[in-house]
Amino acid sequence: MANLKLSHIYKVYENGHKAVNDFNIDIQDKEFIVFVGPSGCGKSTTLRMIAGLENITSGDLFIGDTLANDLEPKDRDIAMVFQSYALYPHMTVYDNMAFGLRNRHMPEDVIQEKVLEAAKMLDIEDYLDRKPKAMSGGQRQRVALGRALVRDPKVFLLDEPLSNLDAKLRAQMRTEITKLHKKLGTTFIYVTHDQVEAMTMGTRIVVMKLGYVQQIDTPMNLYNKPYNKFVAGFIGTPQMNFFDVKLTRKGKDVEILYPDGSKSLVKYESVSKIHNKYLDGETTVILGIRPEHINLSEKKTDLKASVTAVEHLGNECIIYGVLGEAGEEFTMKDEGKNVIIKTVEGVKVEVGDQIYLEIQEEKLHLFDKETEVTLLNPVPNYSVFDGKVAGEELSIFGSKVKLPEALKEAIGEAKEVELEVPPFAVVPGKDYSLKVAKVEEVEGVKLAYLENEDCYLFAIVDDSVKEGAKYNFSLRNDKVRVLVEGQPVLEPIGEQEFIEGTFKKKEHGRNKIDFFYSVEGDEIPAPVECGYKINAVEGNNCYKKTYRYVFDRKSIQLDQELGLMGKVEKVLRYGNQDYAKVVIGKQELLVEVAPDFAAEEVKVFLDGNAFEVWQKEIDFRIC
Repeated sequence: MANLKLSHIYKVYENGHKAVNDFNIDIQDKEFIVFVGPSGCGKSTTLRMIAGLENITSGDLFIGDTLANDLEPKDRDIAMVFQSYALYPHMTVYDNMAFGLRNRHMPEDVIQEKVLEAAKMLDIEDYLDRKPKAMSGGQRQRVALGRALVRDPKVFLLDEPLSNLDAKLRAQMRTEITKLHKKLGTTFIYVTHDQVEAMTMGTRIVVMKLGYVQQIDTPMNLYNKPYNKFVAGFIGTPQMNFFDVKLTRKGKDVEILYPDGSKSLVKYESVSKIHNKYLDGETTVILGIRPEHINLSEKKTDLKASVTAVEHLGNECIIYGVLGEAGEEFTMKDEGKNVIIKTVEGVKVEVGDQIYLEIQEEKLHLFDKETEVTLLNPVPNYSVFDGKVAGEELSIFGSKVKLPEALKEAIGEAKEVELEVPPFAVVPGKDYSLKVAKVEEVEGVKLAYLENEDCYLFAIVDDSVKEGAKYNFSLRNDKVRVLVEGQPVLEPIGEQEFIEGTFKKKEHGRNKIDFFYSVEGDEIPAPVECGYKINAVEGNNCYKKTYRYVFDRKSIQLDQELGLMGKVEKVLRYGNQDYAKVVIGKQELLVEVAPDFAAEEVKVFLDGNAFEVWQKEIDFRIC
């Protein structure tokens, strides 16, 4: 069988529409991967690119160890099952299943053995002499599966195969396909718009929207740890409740104010990973809570709702309501106040009742109002802390340290600052010391909660750090954002840098071509395979365009003889790492330098083998 790798896959049509944008996934042998999302999200287009039925604009597709971008569909050892079954109406079931094998000129006795084996596996042995029109939808789908099965492919691709079936048949066929996957022990890639199919069948799920991958994860991680509001709302039935709320820190608690004026309290500990600004009582955030994580309360609470509809489903009860006093009108468009509760059957609730609610605080989700991205990342993006400046010293975390030149220059005359500190910027050192409140293992790292007055500084630590102990640390100042009066005055230094230039080739006879990245009049050798790829994607227009060349900052070298001539405009000294701002033509680069660096001019050597090439007009990566 085979594993697959999709690396920076794009599908861009001639009108510039990006149907699939920077798709990346490593699919292991025997995995059951499900692509899920609404119509037009790019899931079927991605599947067709894997099958070879759609050309890949840019990126690499590997099947096993073979680069498959230009392989013919018949040479990819992939079988595809379509939504429409795609059976030949004039052929019997047997002939439909045998058709592909006969085209390969396989011996008839081998064909018969394979067809009968597949028919037995799919329980369609009694239908081999029938034609498709004499069969039900579920039986036809089994035939389509059987036709793929007899080929014994490395990978099965299934494009919404159950969408034409009724609900009962869909549920039955879901089970059959899952059992088939386990029995065959091969790789399945399954496309659906039905999140129930995705959750019940996939070992991992790829959630897509408008050509972009939103999240790739296991079913339970998507359910419990959605990356954004879209994923949270798409996964789970009934859909997650969303409310625009305001959060106010009140000691060890946080008060939640709902759109109707209702309130509830949660412990600060449960939301401690979010930015302090979201707890000011003024900033609107989106609270998400699943219907099954709202409890009916026997006592009166500050969170109440009026019941507008009740569905009794035998083993469970779905209650629909609107936040606020009884008598509030229900409207499907009012997402801000509508609420759905999923509870056990037998509760005595009727339309018009006033009910009181409690949310399970360990199950709540919070999303930024503008970006709709989760605020409760397992590893926080950063923590925010106030610091005071006196002379050349910064007071923060109960200690005073000398301000590095870069921070001092950015802060100016300000006396108070904010620092946004990512966990990876907290490193062992001697500048500060805080008590370790707790350590948890999350996403493959150990995350320490360092007590700083009434909040936490989060740090990624090793096994030597224990709860209750003191942790001595310093900050990677170059990775910290500095704000004055809420406005950034110094941004963190990223891991990547870029420069813009054109693309050239030089021909040496008929069979020898050299490619170059031309930057500010200098030529940087380009890998031959990347040169051909740019030409294949862009055509001969590639020699007339400007591209963005992206590379890791650490790949930049300052060389006495080779490279682009640059003028050193200034040196930024962060204490832990210094950077030279080098001007090359009309472009700037930040280059890591040693503490004793003092040159005014340098030659910057850039390695073309380390470049990512980005098309500027449509913004996609070519190689």
